[in-house]
Amino acid sequence: MIVQLAEGTIKTKYGIYKEILFYDGIKESHALVMGDVSGAEDVLCRVHSSCIFAHHFNSIECDCREQMEISQQLIERAGKGIVIWLEQEGKGNGHYALLNTLPLKKEGMPQADAYDAVGFHKDNRDFSAAAKILKHLEVNSITMITGNEKKTKTLTDLGICVSGIQPTEL
Repeated sequence: MIVQLAEGTIKTKYGIYKEILFYDGIKESHALVMGDVSGAEDVLCRVHSSCIFAHHFNSIECDCREQMEISQQLIERAGKGIVIWLEQEGKGNGHYALLNTLPLKKEGMPQADAYDAVGFHKDNRDFSAAAKILKHLEVNSITMITGNEKKTKTLTDLGICVSGIQPTEL
């Protein structure tokens, strides 16, 4: 299930979006929508998981904030698109898991392997809320702004028509 709770307008550095707040019975998710996407084809779409380090603390140890900014710039240029924000800190494992991986990351271990080494899933994210939001918005097809093939495959498996991939670069 996905329920729309509220909506409003938000002005960003990269244009004006309609923010729509959703709830799936467990977590809230946000959709930032620019332009008319209902019935549209090849809509630029970024599915983005929360990152406390990058978005709240301005960390330079990951590229999450940069990916979000690039996504919004691409959407602004296109005049239409969607950013779906999912509360999935630490690849869905939570911030506690992320903090536990820091010593391993400093030794050069990749993040996913570090999660596994400290007893968490390499990637515990769930993109089903994003698929439900896209269906709610009645988007016909999307071009994913991503470098993560798992997101694309998962959304396709959940019934979303992914017509292409746009890397997170300008």
